[in-house]
Amino acid sequence: MNRQNRYVVEAHAYTQRSKKLEWNRLDLVRRATLDLAAEEIDRHQILGEIAEVGVFQGDFAVDLNRVFPHRKFFLFDTFSGFHQNDIEKEQKRGFSDGKQDFSQTSVDLVKGRLLFPHQAQFRPGYFPQTALGLENENFCFVSLDTDLYDPIIEGLRFFYPRLSPGGFIFVHDFHNDQYPGVRAAVEEYALENPISYLPIPDIGGSVVIRKPMG
Repeated sequence: MNRQNRYVVEAHAYTQRSKKLEWNRLDLVRRATLDLAAEEIDRHQILGEIAEVGVFQGDFAVDLNRVFPHRKFFLFDTFSGFHQNDIEKEQKRGFSDGKQDFSQTSVDLVKGRLLFPHQAQFRPGYFPQTALGLENENFCFVSLDTDLYDPIIEGLRFFYPRLSPGGFIFVHDFHNDQYPGVRAAVEEYALENPISYLPIPDIGGSVVIRKPMG
């Protein structure tokens, strides 16, 4: 069964289940888009590692590790919820109150869910300081899912220059009215740099950025 048919089957199975199922654990659109992006990366032999900023309990990290089993995987998160510095900046700009609790996680919890944990390099703490030492790395795929303006803009500033031609950045919650700072960060970076992005209709409304092939 190919990937597209598999997702049709999964979507049908979802409609047969209880609505009490946690929908964010079965975001078929984002997972299917990831699979197609991974196929593009493999087909064009795009070089680089993968990364995620904003891991929480590892739902999307599991899929990233699954579709890129042979690539080093850098995972950035405080693993204790929003950092106070980001909350204060978020509130000052009037984007959100930053009061959502994402502290129910840990490195061990996420690592225990990965299919290929030997590829994972956890970077707990405050981003972008936790990226020190990775300045010479190249990346083929990056997920930014931090909800707040500051870590999104810092993620774009750090990773896009290090993104291999043909590589992808997925930014989650672009269309989420609860976190307007995400949209503001993407639009600001896109105005300052020659990039474009494509919205996709997943949960939270991600945008997909692809670096030109050359």
